[in-house]
Amino acid sequence: MLTVSESEFDDLVAQALDSLPDDLMAVMDNVEVTVEALPSARQLRAVGVRRGTLLGLYEGIPLTERNSGYSMVLPDKITIFQRSIENMCATHAQVVAQVRQTVIHEVAHHFGISDARLDELGWS
Repeated sequence: MLTVSESEFDDLVAQALDSLPDDLMAVMDNVEVTVEALPSARQLRAVGVRRGTLLGLYEGIPLTERNSGYSMVLPDKITIFQRSIENMCATHAQVVAQVRQTVIHEVAHHFGISDARLDELGWS
């Protein structure tokens, strides 16, 4: 298993976010992006994962489902799971690419894009 420092992994997530188009980032609203080592049992249960790997998780109300009464709520949360990504990568370049793909995948959920549509687009 390849490992990178927590600081470097945080930087990779920040770089992935910075690589997104400015106009897309400008409309992201009330969302926090964090890094955790591994998903919790609660997070795994919430998405129905018993086996396999969860690389990232979006928790919140997608922009497409928010109504005019949406205010004064805690931020949505995107969590990127460092150890899960490291466990599936053999090289540093693979970690960099997987972090970016995972960030894009979870940001897409913030915009209301489903897993099925992401599969069609090759971003699953």
